[in-house]
Amino acid sequence: MKTYLNPSKEKWEQLTKRPELKAQDLNELVASIFQTVEKLGDAGVRGYTTRFDQVEIFDPKVTSQEIDQACDLVPQKLKDAIETAEKNIRRFHTTQAITETTVETQNGVKCWRETRAIEKVGLYIPGGTAPLFSTVLMLGIPAQIAGCDRIVLCTPPSKDGSINPAILFAAQLVGITEIYKVGGVQAIAALAQGTESIPKVDKIFGPGNQYVTAAKSFALTKGVAIDMPAGPSEVLVIADETSDPSFVAADLLSQAEHGADSQVILLSTSEIMLNRVQTEIEVQLASLPRMEIAIDALNNSSFIQLETLQECLELSNKYAPEHLILAFDSAKEFITQITNAGSVFIGKYSCESAGDYASGTNHTLPTNGYARNYSGVSLDSFIKKITFQELSASGIQTLGPAIEIMAEAEQLIAHKNAVSIRLKALANA
Repeated sequence: MKTYLNPSKEKWEQLTKRPELKAQDLNELVASIFQTVEKLGDAGVRGYTTRFDQVEIFDPKVTSQEIDQACDLVPQKLKDAIETAEKNIRRFHTTQAITETTVETQNGVKCWRETRAIEKVGLYIPGGTAPLFSTVLMLGIPAQIAGCDRIVLCTPPSKDGSINPAILFAAQLVGITEIYKVGGVQAIAALAQGTESIPKVDKIFGPGNQYVTAAKSFALTKGVAIDMPAGPSEVLVIADETSDPSFVAADLLSQAEHGADSQVILLSTSEIMLNRVQTEIEVQLASLPRMEIAIDALNNSSFIQLETLQECLELSNKYAPEHLILAFDSAKEFITQITNAGSVFIGKYSCESAGDYASGTNHTLPTNGYARNYSGVSLDSFIKKITFQELSASGIQTLGPAIEIMAEAEQLIAHKNAVSIRLKALANA
């Protein structure tokens, strides 16, 4: 960790700079994989799965028998925990459904919006060293509440060709049965373009490494939407003299263990707190199975002391973190000052892990500064809003003259005529 004491505002951006990716090489690889999958379909996907995951899979679709067998392998305590999370996530996302009202903008002119689910959605669930079964809940539940016709899940297989049992249990719990043993860029390419086995979807969701992130961005060129641009996971913690250094250290490490490219930042008004947190990190690191990964992440992270909590919030808003933890006693007093953050955790007992797993909020969040202009995944991510309008005879007579004048001013005479011909017909009647 690098420690900075009262740096000037001119240095803030440099001190919180995110790790840079080699975009050119990455984009060329992604484009090549997309092209191969588009040309060869399942065979192309199979080739890349053999190359990257070291397993050859001829039929990527997970069978109902595999799902049943996997569910039997999940310990009951884990099943209970997943079910608790499922209920909270479902409860929180169900409240996001809004019934809109019809507005009569003027006499005889009615306007309203109606919600429609996105028909086909693809969910990408990372596997590998950290199979994120929790993400199945975070994406599958709002997709189901929204009423998406087809929910397609892709996740990378292990070297024996199986899928982590907890992922399949979570999928079964939320009613997802269309699951494919495909990961990485080839999974995104298949969802974006379709193959003989894997359907093309309308929108792709889910986190992933830098390759998956680049692939999702490339999917936009194929006319497929994505949940949001994203990058490595990140957390920013604000602490003062009332904070518990062991809590703060645990929160920083929980993010650092995601990956070597994760970023953790600690802001504090107290240099003593910064030192105590560093001591706690060294103690807690020793017992972590993913210690080496966490150490790599911490090497790219910053501990910054500033004069006031207001300055800490100002820097945080400039950085726009994926996760923001206000780990001090007066945290609720500063909520209105937060303008840029993916998800916020208020007070010393609100650990980021709660949002990652079971509090009810969604953990699929904007990273890499996109919290300035993107929201995290919610029910709204799986729906679209269609506007409607209905004009009566009196409505077109009242509004028509204004439309005619505006259309003629823009020299769109056919637009004007669409109104004029109706007004003439009503006048003749």
